[in-house]
Amino acid sequence: MKSTLLIVDDDEEIRSQMKWALADEYDLLVAGDRGGALELARQARPPVALLDLGLPPHPTETDEGFATLAELLAHDRQMKIIVVTGQGEKDNALRAVGEGAYDFLSKPVDMDELRIILKRAAFGAQLEREYRELQRYLNTETFEGMLGGSARMQSVFNTIRKVATTDAPVLILGESGTGKEVAALAVHRQSPRRDGPFIPINCGAIPETLLESELFGHEKGAFTGAHMMRKGRIESAAAGTLFLDEIGELPLALQVKLLRFLQDSFIQRVGGRQTIAVDTRVIAATNVDLKRAQTEGKFREDLYYRLAVVNLALPPLRERPEDIPILAKSFLKKFAPPSGSSPGTFAPAALRALQQYPWPGNVRELENRIKRAIIMAEGRQVTSPDLELSDAPAAARVRTLKDAREAAEREVILAALQRHKWKIAPTAVELDISRPTLYELMEKLGIQKPEASSEGSSSPPRPPE
Repeated sequence: MKSTLLIVDDDEEIRSQMKWALADEYDLLVAGDRGGALELARQARPPVALLDLGLPPHPTETDEGFATLAELLAHDRQMKIIVVTGQGEKDNALRAVGEGAYDFLSKPVDMDELRIILKRAAFGAQLEREYRELQRYLNTETFEGMLGGSARMQSVFNTIRKVATTDAPVLILGESGTGKEVAALAVHRQSPRRDGPFIPINCGAIPETLLESELFGHEKGAFTGAHMMRKGRIESAAAGTLFLDEIGELPLALQVKLLRFLQDSFIQRVGGRQTIAVDTRVIAATNVDLKRAQTEGKFREDLYYRLAVVNLALPPLRERPEDIPILAKSFLKKFAPPSGSSPGTFAPAALRALQQYPWPGNVRELENRIKRAIIMAEGRQVTSPDLELSDAPAAARVRTLKDAREAAEREVILAALQRHKWKIAPTAVELDISRPTLYELMEKLGIQKPEASSEGSSSPPRPPE
């Protein structure tokens, strides 16, 4: 997309020369006097202007040029105005820069020099515009560190505001990477408990043998290695908020103990007999179907209803594509190093690729892609190859949940195969499946070993029966 350039000069010959030289690079607007320049500036808001100081009704003087400069900047303080002056008027050029002009050129204009200055000015104007857009978005479309101008995210923010004022337990539902812990922290920060601790625990990341002690604490001598009394996460969250991530992974025995705590607000440490009152709010999160887990006997129905007094559903990123560009630009600004060599913006094709990709890993995947792109980018823009979203056109055709699952499976299996240099046995071990199952998945998803595909093989070799 071309940048817009306003040319203000009363000399028809110079205007024609500029049109001929710059029309391929810029969308040109031309004016011969102050009135015409101001009218075009109001209509089109060009980011860059080229201004001759000698304008009618007194083209041999500079008063009208300075007046035009002042009024253009009063209309748009961010406009990059390059003043054109004669060799004998450098004092005027320096005055113009002092009054807000971006740069100046001496007549006769050197077109190579002009192109360099215009390119620099247009790029600077683009960066400033994106920064202002980001600041506006951050000021009006953020909520406790969560970005989202879409209707779905605004609904999430409204729900958080409402539930935060109560002590009701909240169950946050959402796919992996949608920001469930960030949402839980937002509830905490909006609540009367904001000055208390926010204590998270991932129920799926701690071995079952240690989880009870992590949650409820233990007394000295309760088990081998318990050399001193230790408070658990529940007790540590007193007067604050306890966040139970991956609650669907909690073993049934501990579900009973957690239910008892939710009912009466008392706990007992492992190995202890003392009953301890704990005042804490509980927020839980899961990316699994707890209703299905109930029917399979893996999750207690009574615990579900204790936790799910309020359900807060976070939408996947693919269902709020309008938020993707601003999230990407926010991550780019956040992670780009301060050195001037880092990319400051996205190429238009890169932004299109970002919005076409289905993001099975949601916001977390987007964040990691941007981090990588900053490292790989060689110029001042992040390009599509830097993002490694070569499957973006195919991703845009994903329409069903089955398609999305297959796309996610294919990505995970491909990554594992590449890590193990296409060796089936270690890949199957990492994925926790059998080798025949891996072969079947590869055939189903059209995954071929590189040398096999070059020989025209339509499917991976099957193991012997």
